[in-house]
Amino acid sequence: MAGPAFRAAAVRVRVPATSANLGPGFDAFGLALGLYDDVVVRVSDSGLSVDIAGEGADSLARDERHLVVRSMRAAFDRLGGQPRGLEVVCANRIPHGRGLGSSSAAICAGIVAARAVTIGGPSALDDDALLALASELEGHPDNVAACLRGNFTVAWTEEDTARAVALEPSDQVVPVVFVPATEVLTETARGLLPKTVPLADAAVNAGRAALLVEALTRRPELLLAATEDRLHQDYRASAMPDSAALVGALRAEGVAAVISGAGPTVLALTDEAGVQKVLSFAEDHGSGGPVFAAHRLELDRTGATVLPLDV
Repeated sequence: MAGPAFRAAAVRVRVPATSANLGPGFDAFGLALGLYDDVVVRVSDSGLSVDIAGEGADSLARDERHLVVRSMRAAFDRLGGQPRGLEVVCANRIPHGRGLGSSSAAICAGIVAARAVTIGGPSALDDDALLALASELEGHPDNVAACLRGNFTVAWTEEDTARAVALEPSDQVVPVVFVPATEVLTETARGLLPKTVPLADAAVNAGRAALLVEALTRRPELLLAATEDRLHQDYRASAMPDSAALVGALRAEGVAAVISGAGPTVLALTDEAGVQKVLSFAEDHGSGGPVFAAHRLELDRTGATVLPLDV
């Protein structure tokens, strides 16, 4: 049987940063943020060329080990066969190892690009199959769901298949991220979690997670209460003490703040009137002086997108 046919023209894919958990929604909630990686892919006659600019330019592999390439290979297998050659150019803006979904972005960029350069790709690998593959590669669906679908996502696994729904956050919600200079590996953060938690803590999180759906989409005045967490953040605090202290300081001032994903980035959800106050916290917290770069971001509404090359 003949393999798939590929487009001669290059394709460009843009993928957003994401924040998972959002406090109580451990391994379920994701939020797409207006900070993007771009990947341009062209099918060539032979070989593999990988070029990287921005985040990871000095450290990432430029061969088959690169996560975008590995993800493309997995998608091409699902699409029926590999191209003879690939040229991949990555412009990375999402910080690595900071809890902003950089690995999910790479995975989603790779599989979306592979589908886009394959003639008939969207029919052979539809959006549900794309989510399932991305979740399989990442190991959990929360970040990849938000990266692919945009907005605020609730993800779960049903019969070993990732599923997700996307909801539109309120226009009043403004995300601010506090990105530290140091990384925390997801494996390290997960290793600090207990195998069991008190029933009372689990009950609190269930209620807060349900409330967060209402707060984030329709009633942002409830975000402080809705982002309370008792399942993971306190257990991980020893790996990111400055981040934990910043979350506590923000929340003490009435700001809905959480650890973004596995950390150490802190995500604060505020409104337009509160942005400057929230940004000022970057100057005042951290052992030995400021350790955070604070950025006001937009909410991403579209998720992974194939764009014209000149955009």
